Amino acid sequence: MKKLDNYGYMFIIPFFLVFITFTIYPILLTFYYSFTSYSGMGEAEFVGLANYTRLLTDSYFYQAFYNTMYIWGINFFFQLGIALLLAILFSDIRLNMKGLGFFRALFYLPNLITIASVALLFGILLGWHHGTINHLLLDLGIISQPINWLNDPTTARWSVGLIGAWMWFGHTFIILMAGISGISKDYFEAALIDGANRWQTLVNVTLPLLKPIMLYVLITSLIGGLQIFDLPMLITDGMGAPQGSLNTMVLYLYNQAFRFDNYGYAAAVAYGLFLITVVFSLITFKTMYRNNVKEG
Repeated sequence: MKKLDNYGYMFIIPFFLVFITFTIYPILLTFYYSFTSYSGMGEAEFVGLANYTRLLTDSYFYQAFYNTMYIWGINFFFQLGIALLLAILFSDIRLNMKGLGFFRALFYLPNLITIASVALLFGILLGWHHGTINHLLLDLGIISQPINWLNDPTTARWSVGLIGAWMWFGHTFIILMAGISGISKDYFEAALIDGANRWQTLVNVTLPLLKPIMLYVLITSLIGGLQIFDLPMLITDGMGAPQGSLNTMVLYLYNQAFRFDNYGYAAAVAYGLFLITVVFSLITFKTMYRNNVKEG
């Protein structure tokens, strides 16, 4: 029987081989390169903590961190706001809205479009002279001259943040709807019988019971937001234009490694990003957990 039991290990060995080769080994190799000066060719020269020392004083990295949080903040505010509003409307027992399955698929559809297609689409829509959005705003008399959306730091960040919100609000909507569906309808019916209006029901019933789901959405969105790369890369010149306003941390890492052949410093940036992600996630989790304990 023992020999037969050991045959089971043969079925999991391929998984561990792939996991070690393509996950563990790259992580360890990146950690090693973060202590070296390596251009991708020849031998890596060990430089100790020089890359991390440079990272702590790198103004471009701090600018990239600011850009990343700026874009993520816009993205998360509108993503969560729209998703929460829709989730509340579709879960309201007074409205009893129909067609939830259809709208779930409709709202999630932007998330299924490839990022390259999204960048191409909004590159056309946000075009300066021939963009659809400028033509629409001009026809409506809202603006008097075309706006160069992707050539101004503020409008470029807002554009990328809102595009991200449009892509991800459907995903957040589905998660919030699942969370609301897990709340017993007895709470809502009791609130209705007691004469609570929609706002009172939202504040005193829905949101408190949704806090674990909101925590999950916040942390996963934060982790994803800190890693934003593809849209800023594709929608402009790939270097963070205009004026470095779209130069996110991962885009900065990518350019250091694959444009400037500075693999050692890029590895240090990668671990710096990892530490930032861990710290922000822990702070968020601890803060919300502490609030839950106090309320309990």
